[in-house]
Amino acid sequence: MTDFKNFQVPYEVAPEYSSKTAYFSMEFAIHQPLKIYSGGLGFLSGSHLRSAYELRQNLIGIGILWKYGYYDQGRNQDQTLKPEWYEKIYSFLIDTGLKFQITVHDVPVWIKAYYLAPETFDSAPLFLLSTDVPENDYLSQTITHKLYDADTAAKIAQCQVLGLGGAKLLDELNFNPDIYHLNEAHGVSAVFHLLRKFGSKEEVKKRLVFTTHTPEEAGNENHDYYLLNKMSFFNGYSIEEVKSLTGMNGDNFNHSLAALRFARKANGVSRLHGQVSREMWKNQADIPEITHITNSQNYQYWADKQLYRHEETADQEAFDDRKRFLKKRAFEIVADQTGQLLDPDILTIVWARRFAAYKRAELITRDLKRFDQLMKNKERPIQIIWAGKPYPLDYGAVSVFNQLVHLSKNYPNMAVCVGYELTLSKQLKQASDIWLNNPRVPREASGTSGMTAAMNGSVNFSTYDGWICEFAQHGENSFIVPSPDYASMNVQEQDEYDLNKLYEILENEILPTYYEDKNRWRQIVQKGMKDVVGFFESNRMAREYYELMYKE
Repeated sequence: MTDFKNFQVPYEVAPEYSSKTAYFSMEFAIHQPLKIYSGGLGFLSGSHLRSAYELRQNLIGIGILWKYGYYDQGRNQDQTLKPEWYEKIYSFLIDTGLKFQITVHDVPVWIKAYYLAPETFDSAPLFLLSTDVPENDYLSQTITHKLYDADTAAKIAQCQVLGLGGAKLLDELNFNPDIYHLNEAHGVSAVFHLLRKFGSKEEVKKRLVFTTHTPEEAGNENHDYYLLNKMSFFNGYSIEEVKSLTGMNGDNFNHSLAALRFARKANGVSRLHGQVSREMWKNQADIPEITHITNSQNYQYWADKQLYRHEETADQEAFDDRKRFLKKRAFEIVADQTGQLLDPDILTIVWARRFAAYKRAELITRDLKRFDQLMKNKERPIQIIWAGKPYPLDYGAVSVFNQLVHLSKNYPNMAVCVGYELTLSKQLKQASDIWLNNPRVPREASGTSGMTAAMNGSVNFSTYDGWICEFAQHGENSFIVPSPDYASMNVQEQDEYDLNKLYEILENEILPTYYEDKNRWRQIVQKGMKDVVGFFESNRMAREYYELMYKE
């Protein structure tokens, strides 16, 4: 029986990872049945917890139990996007019996803690907080209903549950971490609990580290001081005291800058993102040097082990047969969803990730004449699959998703899937020969979907951004759009340049190699598979956090 009043990590900790660490994240993608994630941030934190478990690190996760998850992605009658919210029930979570209060909007709010044991899904211990308890009024119960609630006050309250609530939970557990790790700034309210606990900013700084995932100032959340104060975000500290502690005057509180000013160490999530972050914050005093630890994904969870075995034994026939089988199996799911039955012998391109404007899901379709010729080419045929979840109130992204759905009705070799979560993500990576990734440079902090695609025998085809800059060897393990001086281009010029390069590389390099030089194609696939586990496997990342961020 777990003693939740004096909690210890329930396995023997490896001596090199003995520092007690609490890892705060708004979302965790641990496994498909636990639907408390939206996209890349969750995929990253899920892999981190899996590697922490494999390495026997003294680390626990702190997150939120979202009653309705992010949302379920269904379809309207015409196949367009329909967001749906259903209550989620998890018999595998353990009720810790711990209940405590924090103040939200001057009202005491009860928080209940649930526990995901390591052996359930092979992850480090994870505690999940919920306000959906009968002791709370209805409004307070709804705080932990929907991940990234659209209402500003509700989202601030969610950040308070993660930060103030998570920090207080650690006291209830008597876990007393050496390190409090904020994975993105959602949990920054924790510092106002830690200030009271440890007595000074200097003492908090000794224990706090911060990972930023956002490569542009606009993406870092700002809220009005008076609204935050009204919401009890500052845990009883006055606005004047907070301004003095954070060095932020004016009307707005920047969550990321506050996290930087309370952290002893900070990092970006790729080499390029580290550079972008240092440039972005260079004029700010009293922040630590921003280093980088490149995001990675967990081999044990994501990789197709049979593909790797055939690659290691150089059984090329078995390797090709396995990849064909993976494609055929995944195409059954695509056909079931969309009615489009695809062919495992045809080059298959997949674009699948969160729909956001800078990721440019529909870029390849913007030249409709060229796209039509590509889709109708009988000599070197292609198939394309799209999938991903737009934020339900991001109407621009939803519109792009719907445009693609309508376009797919014209082509039997084009499909748009819904329900893009962990399981479909893995299936589409196995379905793909080419993993298309065309964010507008340099707006992708890291991006990790291409890592897990490579682990399933897919070749990355990408603009030169995020983690790709540390991995890519054009024509050797991937295909890359060469970077001009983007800074001298406006957005339209950049999009036009990238679009033309995508077509050039696809028509002149990718398609001829796939159809006319199978051995060469296989070499590119297999080099990508080897290179990705060489550095972009999350055990390396989890080790680096202990070595670079958690040590004094």
